[in-house]
Amino acid sequence: MLTYTNPVYEDYFADPFVWEYEGVYYAIGTGPAEAEGMVDEVAPVVGVDSTKLRVFPLLRSFDLVNWHFVDNALLRPDPALGDNFWAPEVAYCDRQFYLYYSVGHEDKNHQLRVAVSDHPVGPYQDTGKPLVDPQSCPFAIDPHPFRDDDGQWYLFHARDFLDTEGGVRAGTALVVDRLQEMTKLAGDEKVVLRARSDWQRFLANRLMYGEIFDWHTLEGPCVRKHEGRYYCFYSGGRWETENYGVDYGVADNVMGPYSDAGNETGPRVLRSVPGHVMGPGHNSIVFAPDDKIEYIVYHAWPKNMAARQMYLDKLIWTPDGPSCEGPTWTLQTLDAGKSE
Repeated sequence: MLTYTNPVYEDYFADPFVWEYEGVYYAIGTGPAEAEGMVDEVAPVVGVDSTKLRVFPLLRSFDLVNWHFVDNALLRPDPALGDNFWAPEVAYCDRQFYLYYSVGHEDKNHQLRVAVSDHPVGPYQDTGKPLVDPQSCPFAIDPHPFRDDDGQWYLFHARDFLDTEGGVRAGTALVVDRLQEMTKLAGDEKVVLRARSDWQRFLANRLMYGEIFDWHTLEGPCVRKHEGRYYCFYSGGRWETENYGVDYGVADNVMGPYSDAGNETGPRVLRSVPGHVMGPGHNSIVFAPDDKIEYIVYHAWPKNMAARQMYLDKLIWTPDGPSCEGPTWTLQTLDAGKSE
């Protein structure tokens, strides 16, 4: 039986997205250079032209437990777009792989883009245009492609809202739109979830868009359909603090309306364990090798807060909704769900 101890990959690896293709697992995430906007600084070190640089570390595993670095996945687009590359995810459709990601300058002017490859490890080539107009939406991050049972694809992501009507909080929150093509949105965006609770606060008295806000954050959407209902997992709060964790909203229709009622006291799927694991979040979900047991893959800080690393733990479906056995930091057995 396979065993593991979190983190399952020792190097910096934030926003992990894991998928399986032809019996092999792949993981793509935000590396330290992408997160900190140091992509240009990396180029001289490796001795390549920054316009030919590849970004986003990509890993491979044959058992979901042992991971190895393969290469960086994305051929860098126009450097004028920015040096911060965040939260890549990959979708497979019609024999092509589509890499969705955001790029921008620090905490502003982030736009959603998509790149294409014939192979899961790339290289991925940017299509040359944003998915959402940066003029009308100056901050869009964390794209998550979701395929429904009928084959239709949707794109969930996070964007900023400044209104506070109806008890919602100003800040980053979640929306969804239908993908008319894998590289084009239909333009029928719907709000998925807005922040409502104190634990989702990112920062009080934050200067944003020329005003001061009590800023709240919902980000990192990940959608799973379970027994006919749509569960949108998300991360809330401030990513570098112990209040950050994973919760979910649920809906009967993929476009909503979604409700995350019941989370007023904190995230219900993953939350920090002080002294052991801090700030678990930005998850993806994948099946174990038997295609029966689901695992939630996420990043978290170890107790020394040295780097965000990749963790995985078993996802459990209960009559009250999804939950998780983690975050764990001791020896675990990979549950493949095999029957005798």
